Amino acid sequence: MARLPDGDVRNQNPGHMMASVPWSAFRAGAMVPGLFALAIVAGCNTAESADPAAHGKRVFTDYCQPCHNPNAGGNADIGAPAIASLSEWYIRGQLEKFQEGQRGLHFDDIEGMRMRPMSLALQEDGEREVVAKYVAGLPAVDNTHTVHGDLEAGAKHYVTCSACHGPDAKGNELLSAPSLVQQDDWYLERQIGKFQKGIRGANPTDVTGLQMAPMANIIKDEHATQQVVDQATKDVVAYIKSLSNQ
Repeated sequence: MARLPDGDVRNQNPGHMMASVPWSAFRAGAMVPGLFALAIVAGCNTAESADPAAHGKRVFTDYCQPCHNPNAGGNADIGAPAIASLSEWYIRGQLEKFQEGQRGLHFDDIEGMRMRPMSLALQEDGEREVVAKYVAGLPAVDNTHTVHGDLEAGAKHYVTCSACHGPDAKGNELLSAPSLVQQDDWYLERQIGKFQKGIRGANPTDVTGLQMAPMANIIKDEHATQQVVDQATKDVVAYIKSLSNQ
């Protein structure tokens, strides 16, 4: 270390926690307030870097758990879906969409607007990746089914969906199509409605969203009443959730 003209000692490594400490603290042997606390934080960060699972759990606990619950089983009362065991690539991709404004900016997307600032809190390098891996590794939570419909009619509507999401609705990473059977039925119903209304899938930079929007509108006949469209949505969602029992 070299003593600078201003009386400070600066480590030549700009990333060091003690980059700037008054020289008098070393000369007189005095304690630097908060120095040990900083060292502890640095030690924790180093430990977490060596253990991505611990890092992912910490990020989840700090930012995700308050809404999605400790088991990542979600909370329908506040519109927070179950996310446990969803594909790692899908969780990571959705966090990226929220961070980049492809989701969570539409005025009518209340849940999305609540989620976006939480995604923006993940500022450290690798946080998005480690929390996605942690959540993907949690056991799936099978919440109570709340959407009921005509399974036969739903099966007919789902034929179009199966091209991307697969006949078993378990998704296809190559097509960026997530698993649907693991999603809450109320969440599926709500998201299909958002795609139909342009609340999701209208951002020109959201490639997969733009692909999904017209698919959601296939069940939306131009002469159909909103009641008919809503029922068709319930039918296809009920069918999708019936696949989880197979």
